[in-house]
Order: sequence, then structure tokens, then C-alpha cells
Amino acid sequence: MTTIKEVAAKAKVSVATVSRIINNKGQATPETIARVQATIKELGYKPNVVARSLASRTSSTVALLVPTISNPFFPELARGVEDEANAHGLNIFLCNTDDERGKVSKYLTSLQERYVDGVIISSLNINKDDLEELHVNGIPTVTLDRTFNTHEFSSIGVKHRLGAQLATQHLLEIGCKRIGLIRGPEDDYTAVQRMWGYRDCVKNLEWFDPSWIALGDFSVKSGYLCMKELLQRHPDIDGVFASNDLMAIGLLKAAYEWGRKVPDELAIVGFDGIDMSQYTNPPISTIKQPSYKMGQMAMKELVRLMKKPESEFRKIELDVELVFRESSMR
Repeated sequence: MTTIKEVAAKAKVSVATVSRIINNKGQATPETIARVQATIKELGYKPNVVARSLASRTSSTVALLVPTISNPFFPELARGVEDEANAHGLNIFLCNTDDERGKVSKYLTSLQERYVDGVIISSLNINKDDLEELHVNGIPTVTLDRTFNTHEFSSIGVKHRLGAQLATQHLLEIGCKRIGLIRGPEDDYTAVQRMWGYRDCVKNLEWFDPSWIALGDFSVKSGYLCMKELLQRHPDIDGVFASNDLMAIGLLKAAYEWGRKVPDELAIVGFDGIDMSQYTNPPISTIKQPSYKMGQMAMKELVRLMKKPESEFRKIELDVELVFRESSMR
């Protein structure tokens, strides 16, 4: 591998001159710049990215914090971030936090030490102090999807409450008389919004009380267990809105074990629009989020803030849509 010393010797300049030309710092004559650039090309020299980041406190790298890579929603979101980052010549440092505060803190410290140029965060265990610390240290930040949005920094999300209203209203329109909710974690902003969207539609119906809501954690297993819980509490349940598609997949198994035919005896709607939801038996109706577009837009917003740090922050909410499939096709 060619070194910077070899480039300097071949171009008959100092190592410092080569470094200044590579990093566009300091002055050199046009002839010297042309000779060094030609030598770099001739020798195939690749600057040491780590060394350059230490010298310039930039790295051409942005970080993406996600809560899990086991939920197919997040890899699709990450793909949108990555593709847009690549279009701007940026690298992605992917951080899987498992929604653990300790891992979030460790990553945030590490990212600042590595001089990342920006951070996109989709994680429950993030707080306003974290965002302010990144901002003070000159690291632009965009929060995405699950993160609370009661802060002044830029964020990209969707209309979660509206999506839940669409799902619940759809179940009412196809004739469901008793509709349960499998909600997400209590401290999850998106889960709370989806819960309120469900309640908007059923709160004034004579049968409704909080026992029709079961607390899940967005996993397949919790969907399965919560569905069994609802069936035990309310044998007359005939519709369920699951706050994400993974839980909807889990409740399909519970419905099968209890001998409930889907959709004739139990209609189901999920949320997210992951590809897997169309390959279950039966395919699951869902509220589709534009996950890839969300990732793209988050990266575009981050690039805007990186280029113009004094720019105003923006909060963007994207629309969702009901995808009608056999699980609610009565």
C-alpha cells in the first residue's frame, strides 16, 4: 500500500504539503497541486480516513441508531438512509441499541469520539439532554420514527394516530362489533399515538373499556400472548388492531390455536407494512408506513443541517395508507 511519504518523495514535496493538498488546507502553487494530484493518481494512494478524521474532526461518516434489526421495518428504513448517504459520498455507521439505555449512552459517547458528521436516531432510550449535547458539540441530529418529538430538533415521522384511526374504522366498517387493541410499549411515542387513534374510534361505544387493550412489546411472541389474553377476557372479540405487523403475525397463531377463523370470526389489521405481512396465511391488512422514504428524507434533512448548521429545524410528518388484504376481507 502506497504511503503519504512515498507520494511526497515522488512529487518532490514535503509530507505536510501533500497533507494540505489532500485536505484542501493551506496554500500551494497550481503547479504543485497538479503534480501532487497526478502522483496520487499514478501511485494509487488512498488517504487514511481515520487519520484525516483526527486531523479535521470530520469523517464523512454519519451514524444511524435503530432499536433492533430483527424487525424488518428497520432494515428497510436503514436502506433508505444508506442509499441517500451514498449519493452524498457518506458512509453509514449502524448502531443496534436493543432499546437499552446503556447501549445508547455508550454509542453516543463513541460517536462523538469518532467525529461522526451527523446522527440519525430511532430509539426509545434517547432524551432531550442527549440531543442538546450532540448539538453543542457540533453534531447535527435528526430523530426518526419511534423517538419522542417533544423537542426542537429536526424529526421525520408519520401520522401514527391517523393510521390507527384508519385501521380501527376499517374494522368497524366491515362489521366488527367488539374490537381489541394489542398496543406497543407504554413509553413508546408511536405506540401511545396508535393507542389514542384506536380509542378515538371506540371510546364512545357502549362495550368499550380499557380491558380491551393488551400491552405488547412489538414482538411476534407478545402478539401471540396478548391475543390469548384478549380471547380469555373477551370471548366475543371479533376484530383486533395490532400496533405493528410482527404482533399481528403472532396473534394469527393464537387465533388458529383457539379455533377462530380469520377473517370470518376474527378480523385483523396490523401496522407498518413490512413485506412479511403479505406472505402470511391469510395475508395481513396493514397500515403502511413509507419506511424507505422516511430513511431517505431523514438523510436529506441531516445533509441539509451538515451543510448549513445554522438552518432552522424542521418537523415532517408523512402520510400512511391502509393496505386491504384477506385478514380483514369479509
